[in-house]
This record gives sequence, C-alpha cells and structure tokens, in this order.
Amino acid sequence: MKLNTKLALFRWSQRLKSFNYWLTANVVFGILWLLRRLPARAAMDFMDAAARKIGPLMGRHRVAMNNLRKAYPEKSEQELQDIARDMWGNMARLTAEYVFLDAIFDYDPHSDKTGIIEVHGREIFERLLGENDRPHIFFTGHTGNFELLPICAATFDLNVTALFRPPNNPYVAKRILGARRTNMGHLVPSKAGAAWSLATVLNANGNVGMLVDQKFRRGIPSTFFNRPCKTNPLLAKLARQYDCDVYPARCIRLPGGRFRLELEEKMELPRDEKGAVDLAATVQALNDKVESWVREYPGQWMWFHKRWN
Repeated sequence: MKLNTKLALFRWSQRLKSFNYWLTANVVFGILWLLRRLPARAAMDFMDAAARKIGPLMGRHRVAMNNLRKAYPEKSEQELQDIARDMWGNMARLTAEYVFLDAIFDYDPHSDKTGIIEVHGREIFERLLGENDRPHIFFTGHTGNFELLPICAATFDLNVTALFRPPNNPYVAKRILGARRTNMGHLVPSKAGAAWSLATVLNANGNVGMLVDQKFRRGIPSTFFNRPCKTNPLLAKLARQYDCDVYPARCIRLPGGRFRLELEEKMELPRDEKGAVDLAATVQALNDKVESWVREYPGQWMWFHKRWN
C-alpha cells in the first residue's frame, strides 16, 4: 500500500474517531440537559434504575464480571451479577450528581443539623487546618461519590489540589473539567508534568489529593484482591521526598440518597532500614486499604476498569 494511501486512511480513521467522541459527548450532554429538568431525587433514581437494566448489556459488563470472578471466587454467579448491577447504579448516580452537586452537598461544619451529607473525622479536618507548617496527602479510591471529598475539604477551608485522570473523550473531559474547577478547587490533570505540579504544592506545605486504585503500566508490582497488578508509586515517592503525612479518605453511599464522608487518621507508612519511606511496601499498603473499603461496599466500586495485569 502506498504511503499516501496509508496517510489518507489514518486521517480518515482519526476523523471518524473524533466524530464518535463528538456524538457520544452530545448524547451524554443531552441526557444531562434532560436531568436538569427533573427534581434531583427523581433524576438520580431514574438514572439508577435505567443503568441497572442497560449496564449488563454493555461490553464493559463482561470486564466487570471477569474482575468480580477473580476477586470473589467464593461467590455465586448471582451474587456477582447483583454486585455488578449495584455498580452500574452507583456510576449512573455519580453521573447525575454532577448536575445536582449544589443540591446534594448540604454539609455545614458549623451546624448540628443532619442533612444529606454526614462527615466522620471532622476533628481531623479541624486539626489539619492549623497544621500549615507541613504538607499533607489525602488519598481515596473510586468508591461512592468520590467527587464530594474535595468539596468537603473546602467547607473546612482546607485547600486541596487534586490529581485526576481526564476521560478519554476530549469533549466530555472539557465539560467535566469545567464543572470540577467550579466546585472542587485546584485540579491537576494526570499527564506529563503532573508530578512536578504536585511537588510544587507540597514544597509550599500545601495539600494534595489523589486517587490510587487505577492501573499504571509502569507501576510497582503489587497485589489487589490477592492478584498481581501494577500500582503508581507517585504518592509514595512524594511522601518520601517531602515527609508528608498521608491520610485515607472515602465516600460511602447510604440509604435514602445520603452520603457519609470519612477522613481517617494518618497512615504509618512502611520504612526501609534507612528510615526512608519504602516505596513497594507503601503502594501495597495503599492497595490493602482500598481493598478493605471495596470489600465492605463492593457495589460502590468501579469494577469495569482493567485494574489487574
């Protein structure tokens, strides 16, 4: 095949890919537009019910089921299907909740009134606000509505710069980034230069937030649910270089459309014989923490991404 023909085919495939991204994005934006016309609770309930029916028909459902079989060999097929349906409902609610973040997040640290959001670890937030002479790293996983955590930190005037991975679809990524910047403070997209940006924040005794449960091809060998995987060592490297305290945080969905946000006490990171943070042992400790969260609420984690090798 001539070079010009190959180049023409490549350009055509790129245009087709871009069109598919555009079409998919506009379908998503159309759904979100319709959701805004509904009351918040009705919109989220509708998305949940629809996703539980549509999700199992999608190709990613097979990925989720394969992952669940690996993680829970002792569970029956029906139990695994139930977890997968819960996951699809959780992910659909997460999508709808982008539209209604202002209506959802009603937590006021100065009020004792119970609302949609409850916070465990309030005293830790308040204590950290006064520790402005050292950097901190907060980490979480894709559980519940993890997007609520930086918003929660902001209610305590705790400024957190969050590392996030943009969606592959550039049109969706642009829209989501705009929403996140409005509601969630400083953001650092996960791409070249991200580590330097986070290091700059920590060097100034700032606070950084990270998701740690994604596959990283160049990561450190570790295990998750007793199966081999690669884990990004960035958090461990930053903690070692800047002597950061590291805090686990998570979001749990509760019945009735409510949430519990939990900030745990700092982790004691494993050290090597020289007293430095042990990278391999630390990434394993992070995996173990996230795994404990997932085992507690398996239907609230993203089983459709390819975490294992």
